[in-house]
Amino acid sequence: MSETKNRTQGGPPMGGPGRGPGHHGRGMMGGKPENTGETIRRLLTYLGKDKVWVIVAVCCAILTSAATLAGSYLLSPIIDGVAETWKETRVPGADVERIVSEGTKALMLGVLLMLCVYMIGVATTYLQQRIMIGVSQRALKAIRKELFDHIQTLPVRYFDTNATGDIMSRFTNDVDVIGEMLNNTIIQLISGALSILGTVTIMLIMNVWLALLTILLVPLMIKSGGAIAKRSSKYYRSQQSALGKLNGYIEETVTGQKVVKVFCHEDKAIQEFTDLNEDLKKKQIKAQFFGGIMGPVMGNLSQVSYSLTACIGGILCVLKGFDIGGLTVFVNYSRQFSRPINEVAMQVNTIFSALAGAERVFSVMDEEPEKEDAAYAVSIVEESVEKGPENGSAGTKHFYRIPKKNAIAESGNFMENVVREDEQYYYKEVKGAVTLTDVTFGYNPDKTILKHISLYAKPGQKIAFVGSTGAGKTTITNLINRFYDIDSGAITIDGIPITELERDSLRRNISMVLQDTHLFTGTVRENIRYGRLDATDEEVEQAARTASAHSFIVHLEHGYDTMLEGDGANLSQGQRQLINIARAAISKAPILILDEATSSVDTRTEKHIEKGMDRLMAERTTLVIAHRLSTVRNANAIMVLENGEIIERGDHDDLLAQKGRYYELYTGLSELD
Repeated sequence: MSETKNRTQGGPPMGGPGRGPGHHGRGMMGGKPENTGETIRRLLTYLGKDKVWVIVAVCCAILTSAATLAGSYLLSPIIDGVAETWKETRVPGADVERIVSEGTKALMLGVLLMLCVYMIGVATTYLQQRIMIGVSQRALKAIRKELFDHIQTLPVRYFDTNATGDIMSRFTNDVDVIGEMLNNTIIQLISGALSILGTVTIMLIMNVWLALLTILLVPLMIKSGGAIAKRSSKYYRSQQSALGKLNGYIEETVTGQKVVKVFCHEDKAIQEFTDLNEDLKKKQIKAQFFGGIMGPVMGNLSQVSYSLTACIGGILCVLKGFDIGGLTVFVNYSRQFSRPINEVAMQVNTIFSALAGAERVFSVMDEEPEKEDAAYAVSIVEESVEKGPENGSAGTKHFYRIPKKNAIAESGNFMENVVREDEQYYYKEVKGAVTLTDVTFGYNPDKTILKHISLYAKPGQKIAFVGSTGAGKTTITNLINRFYDIDSGAITIDGIPITELERDSLRRNISMVLQDTHLFTGTVRENIRYGRLDATDEEVEQAARTASAHSFIVHLEHGYDTMLEGDGANLSQGQRQLINIARAAISKAPILILDEATSSVDTRTEKHIEKGMDRLMAERTTLVIAHRLSTVRNANAIMVLENGEIIERGDHDDLLAQKGRYYELYTGLSELD
């Protein structure tokens, strides 16, 4: 069994699917923001990509605010006109019919003008909403793409130490709450600021003393809102973190449902879910409470302001001749003055959720990607080979393209194997010779996994690794792929250190068949072609034949066009592994790694594919991690590992003759731990 199944010997902390219930994805905890201003600035940069449309939306917001202010201001002459008409009709001998007729016309004109102004406000509000929805959705698309693109650059270590469900929460919950804020809140903040500025200006013009009375209550409102917001933001960050952990637990429990049922852990899973759900509930209650009381607190303070303004304004009407129409408009402006503040207060839930979500998204974006390729890194190029008497058929060859500025181009023995050169590069044919020299490595600084490992695999050779779980077998293959960088020593392919190779070139020329199969949603043909996207249908079917998968594929409902979903849930474990092997077979990579690839295949099927696998491995350097020792009898060399060291090496017969650990394992005198 591979040590990926059990890291008790000091492997990386496991995350994502398969970790089993009880591991709640603690790798991404929420915390206090280091710089909320920076988070807001980064969010605004995504809106800046639609700068023109944002400006148009802001202009619409200005017109909406202006229409609201103007509509309210028009109420004053209408009320004063009605009051004046009423006074004139009370004068003895007045022509009441004429006065009423003229007053009615003036009233209708005023109402019609107000209607036109408000219709402009409605139209600009509609345009503002439509524009901002488009802008926000384009911003979210850019955020999701940048997040997904960055995740592709992160090292394997990141996924080993962070729960898959919590990573998924960044794309769903966190991005969704950002979208809610971008859709409405930003423009509401702008519109609110404009409304406050316009309202204060008009109020000062109408009556300075009443205006000052209204403004004096603002600091109290701000202080109250600030105190609530401070508590609310903390709880919203905790809420988003708890939500991410709950999603992570749900994802891993659903993925590992068979394991849950096999070990009868349904009650345990329910209890652990209940604990996480309860934790989320408590944090949501606190977050929603402090977010929810913001509106009522601010609303009641605005009512106090409104009442004081109305009372003192009424006194001014009696004692100072302040007209009733002016008072009506002024108290209306007093209410409008607090309305934008109340709206912002009601948006506090969205704002703090979005900022907490944005911080979580940006925390992933800020994770260090895999180290960049070395300067003047070596790449691998593919060149067509014409049909001829020597090669028999048309095909391709792979060459290392080494920049002449690369340090290894000046090394001693390197030039002997160079095929050709041009002004910039040396070209050396890819063979697939793998060498490890005195390699030492540990996933954690305080725990060494591999200790001074040295081995080599010549082109076309089959090298097998056997040993107990945690001995370091899979770790060696991880290092060859540069999923992790070694602590000391050297790993070379055809004499070129893998640190000097472009990562894409390195991994494109190593094909892997893992013990844990993974099939994507798509057809059988598409899943096999995943090993080489430019493969023809004929090459796909040939790869399936090589892996002995063709016979069962053609009996599927739609053959190679059968859709696979749920990680190939409609196939048996053995069939999924055969497709996985066919995916490796279609690759032209000169190096093949089999990590207990046949452990999920029954003995009969294993025998059936041996010849096909031999054909697959014939022209490749093959590294095999084996659980069944019978599968490595024909290996050129077998490495027996224990505690990160090679304790025995040789072919099958040599190791049996040594009568050591391999002999004990093969003869059944002892078993793998």
